[in-house]
Amino acid sequence: MTSVDLRTLRLRPSEVRRESFEVALEPFMLGGQRYEATPATIPVELEISQASGAMVLDMRLEARLSGACMRCLGFAEVERQVRAREFHDFDAPPADELHSDYVVDQQLQLSVWARDAVALELPDQILCREDCAGLCPVCGKDLNEEPHEHTERTPDPRWAALEGLRDNL
Repeated sequence: MTSVDLRTLRLRPSEVRRESFEVALEPFMLGGQRYEATPATIPVELEISQASGAMVLDMRLEARLSGACMRCLGFAEVERQVRAREFHDFDAPPADELHSDYVVDQQLQLSVWARDAVALELPDQILCREDCAGLCPVCGKDLNEEPHEHTERTPDPRWAALEGLRDNL
């Protein structure tokens, strides 16, 4: 895990420090599928400034995740440019909004912050393409490669009791 010791910076008010790091992103589990950063380590730009007794932490990164499409289970890749900002006042109580959850014992947990920031930027569904047709609910074939419809469908016997209710209403 990549972390930054904020004690060693000794920033004066209005002073800004820029640093670059290589951060390893842990894999994401979304919708039961695993998505990994490619490459596994990504460059992260961190800008730290001192303002009114608090630190302002700005992070910029670009991440590419690859894994299974959530509709057809084919290969999918999503790329996101992420920018995140945190404020940290060392004198603020832990529950205060000026106390960053990513600063623990004056160490900025950069890997955790980067992973959370990427997760917040991900789309609701990771797809191989915008118009992915998914899998056929009857036979399971990929509808992108073989579009088709099933004209004869036998109803699932587990729904038979509901069919009887529909007829009574």
